[in-house]
Amino acid sequence: MGAMRRTFLGILAAFLLLAATGCSFQAKDPNYVPPPPLAALEQLKQAPLADPAPFSSGGDVISFTTPDRNAACSLTSSKGEHINLPYEQNGYSDSANNKFPTVPVAHCELAVYPKPELTDVKDDCAGTGVGYLGGVALLTPEKAVYGECRSGVTQLESEAGPKGIRSGPISQLPVLAEGQNIERNGLRCSAYNDGVACGNLSAGVAFFVSRDRYELILDGGKTASPSPAEAGKTP
Repeated sequence: MGAMRRTFLGILAAFLLLAATGCSFQAKDPNYVPPPPLAALEQLKQAPLADPAPFSSGGDVISFTTPDRNAACSLTSSKGEHINLPYEQNGYSDSANNKFPTVPVAHCELAVYPKPELTDVKDDCAGTGVGYLGGVALLTPEKAVYGECRSGVTQLESEAGPKGIRSGPISQLPVLAEGQNIERNGLRCSAYNDGVACGNLSAGVAFFVSRDRYELILDGGKTASPSPAEAGKTP
């Protein structure tokens, strides 16, 4: 009986201590609604910057994939239409392109993606008007573009898309954690909201791309392309 009495007194003392210190246990509020994701430019402004060293691909290029592996991006440079991408063949280093200025850019491609809206088609594809496809977003210091002229899938789509080979150079890229920012030459990218945003804060231009939608932001958000509500995806 003495042991039982001591146990009871111990439990009572612990209860009284909790009451005296004001400790309480809160149940999760079933009516709590999390705040909506930040707008792309605000996310790029507020999110913490990650150390770029683990993402360096050499040659002053930063490359990463998003946590779901649906987007692969590079903060890199272009000469004319030639973009320095470490995981794709390109003509950036061809001496014939030295006549073009070197421009910092952010380039993202996706494995599954929405179709571009007609108002966002910016190329007539060598006069044919055919072959302007989604799945690629490009940011320069002054503008953001979604889509490009091509005859097939994106490099990431060939690796990680519905019919992808599940291997390749992009699969070796490091992952930028959800909510983190990374920066090069005044351009920033952030993995968030199940996609990725890239922007130039000083010019107020940015894009956001994901599996289901994209958005192009101009003039600090005063003008923006509408995000397709029911965007068609790749097969």
